[in-house]
Amino acid sequence: MTFHQSTEAYETWLGSQLEIVPEDLKEKHALMKEAIFPFLRATYYRWAQLWPQVCPDLNTAPAVLAIGDLHIENFGTWRDAEGRLVWGVNDFDEADFMPYTADLVRLAVSAHVSIDSGRLNVGYGEACQSLLGGYQECLEAGGQPYVLSEKHQWLSELVELRNPVTFWDKLNALTDFKGHVPSTAKKALEQLLPPGFTAYRVAHRKAGLGSLGRQRFVALGEYRGGHICREAKALAPSAWWWAQTTAAKKGSAKSTEPIHCQQALDSSVRSYDPLVRVADAWVVRRLAPDCAKIELSSVPREKDKTRLLRAMGWETANIHLGSKNAPAILADLKKKDVHWLHEGADRMKAATLADWQEWK
Repeated sequence: MTFHQSTEAYETWLGSQLEIVPEDLKEKHALMKEAIFPFLRATYYRWAQLWPQVCPDLNTAPAVLAIGDLHIENFGTWRDAEGRLVWGVNDFDEADFMPYTADLVRLAVSAHVSIDSGRLNVGYGEACQSLLGGYQECLEAGGQPYVLSEKHQWLSELVELRNPVTFWDKLNALTDFKGHVPSTAKKALEQLLPPGFTAYRVAHRKAGLGSLGRQRFVALGEYRGGHICREAKALAPSAWWWAQTTAAKKGSAKSTEPIHCQQALDSSVRSYDPLVRVADAWVVRRLAPDCAKIELSSVPREKDKTRLLRAMGWETANIHLGSKNAPAILADLKKKDVHWLHEGADRMKAATLADWQEWK
């Protein structure tokens, strides 16, 4: 199957699971042409399809409930129930059961691509060593979330929370949505708003790349002296499931496969965000200036970039520890060649580059 055929097949299937926003999908297709990194982010469905063919040796590794669409920009901050700032994985749309190696290789590919573009100034080997070192250390330690208070001062210094005025000006500039808001989305939003709060308006928001083309609604209002926002994003079963069932010629009908987003959130070693919840195939979350990403390209010191990659490996293990098979993973890691992650990433990067050339 060519990349164009894969894209058509996936988007047809996705349209049977949820309502597609055509103009957003058209924008996604255009962004996919601009550079390899946005292409990688936007095409997890193709990654899931190619993985067993390109890395059959890594596809037999112990399975975990994994993140799926993992890359170096899939990390950010939130506030936990204690009001503390926490850093970690912030998108579980494509979570599913797969070999633990799939998450690590995809994370490594995103690092390789960033190195190629000059956004990350470390070597391929150093990047892979940092990711894998953090991952293995976390498995051996039993995991721990990155709570940015008295610990992880170096990471706290890298977090740049967004300017509240600029942040709210941008969100409040969104125009009211004139179409029909699904009742399930409205209910999901209201469940995460303050009890009894109805003085909100609903707008459509464009964001992300992998999920661009899906419905996103934001509820915006003023509450007790300040702005608040909740976003509901449409969910479908993971593209991993689609890829596996398509390979078995069973992926055309509407899926009865569960959505694993909430399960991944609940099972991970995590300091939870109380304002993230899955309801009726919508993931709802609070949007606020303190929900921010750390851009690797903006990190001034090279040693901090390496430490951040190591933290990403650690946080990946925090998620995988929810599957409670760390001994099997550690045993599998001991059997692997020292260069397995770099070599796997190299193969998958080459396959992704070939697809990108076809798409352009």
